[in-house]
Amino acid sequence: MKKFFIFDTNVLLHEPTSLFDFEDNTVVLPIVVIEELDTFKKREDQVGRNSRLVSNYLDELRLQGSLAEGVPLPGGGKILIELHHMDLAPLPEGFAHDKADNRILALTLHYKQKYSEPVVLVSKDLNLRVKADALGIPAEDYEKNKVDPNALYRGHRELTVKFGYVDRFYKEQSLPLAEFPVDPALCANECVMLIDATNPSHTALGRVNARKNCVQKLRLDNPSLWGIKPKNREQRFGLDVLLDDDVPLISLVGMAGTGKTLLALAAGLEKVVREEKYQKLFVMKPLVPLGRDIGYLPGELEEKLLPRMQSIQDNLDFLFSNVAHNDIGASDLEELMDSGIVDIQALTYIRGRSIPNVFIIVDEAQNLTMHEVKTIITRAGQGTKIIFTGDLAQIDNPYLDATSNGLALMVERMKGQGVYGHVLFTKGERSELAELAAQLL
Repeated sequence: MKKFFIFDTNVLLHEPTSLFDFEDNTVVLPIVVIEELDTFKKREDQVGRNSRLVSNYLDELRLQGSLAEGVPLPGGGKILIELHHMDLAPLPEGFAHDKADNRILALTLHYKQKYSEPVVLVSKDLNLRVKADALGIPAEDYEKNKVDPNALYRGHRELTVKFGYVDRFYKEQSLPLAEFPVDPALCANECVMLIDATNPSHTALGRVNARKNCVQKLRLDNPSLWGIKPKNREQRFGLDVLLDDDVPLISLVGMAGTGKTLLALAAGLEKVVREEKYQKLFVMKPLVPLGRDIGYLPGELEEKLLPRMQSIQDNLDFLFSNVAHNDIGASDLEELMDSGIVDIQALTYIRGRSIPNVFIIVDEAQNLTMHEVKTIITRAGQGTKIIFTGDLAQIDNPYLDATSNGLALMVERMKGQGVYGHVLFTKGERSELAELAAQLL
């Protein structure tokens, strides 16, 4: 049976193409939604771009007829703009008539009373969906492009192997993938902990090399970079893939204090400053929302960015003060930053750039949309490596959640690709107090 889907503004701001995702049903846009879209059109961030994109879609569709009467959509069904709201179905006392959400509720309630076909309110606003339920109105979230954060690809797993496998693995440094017939199959660059079935304390760490069709031993037995050493196997896995120049795209996901950013910075400094594999180290962070105007802060660009980038600066200061090598000391950080070899940037101005031969770290990537993640990756020129780090439990972007952010979507879509590596961090190492707070608060 065909349905009416009444749209809230936030669905279109989250995904402009959602207009075309409802098959042969009728998409209804309350006029208040058009009014709200207009208030966002001048913004220079992704929300503003999405607002303008929706307006462009509607402008093309209106050429086919009157949007107030309904026009067909390319994939079937139709779209219409409804001009009436509160006068159609009065809401109970306590619902302010001048509030946009309540005008949408009134329209949805009217459609439910008038038509025999099912009517569904589509909104990413949890509170609006709760109010709709209280009024007996079916409501749902926009479900496309969502993942289950609890079932997110981990990038590593434990494998129990027969007696002798672990010893053989240490001796030969690798074993053919065919000897690990597991379900689901191991992905490219997935990390493994081999556990001897006869002696669970006898283990080995490795990572899938898809090109050689094998599981190979981690390259460093006792890794140490810039005065830090990995404190658990997840950090060992992360460091191994970070130092692999054949893996140009990496994501490190985990709660606060698990060492994601610190390890990425240490690997970046090693590759840029010591090995000179890459020309520069760029460390980027989204200003929530991405592209938000930073002109309201006083000072030059560097001064405007400092409050938001202080956590990156703190990590860099720690790494440089922690090294015990004669060639590099704490005083060299300022020189590297002045020369542009180490550069802390906002993501505001990345669109349109081409960035070759650079080690890029994108911190707090959980606040990015899928489109923004795609934009960043497509800026990568020849020889560039990009690392996304983030915590799905700390999303500040009001249009995203743990199921719909670009970082989680990238993990699910890129897993198995030979150019991509991922490690999910679960063990906090900042301090016992920090880990307890991350788990309980």
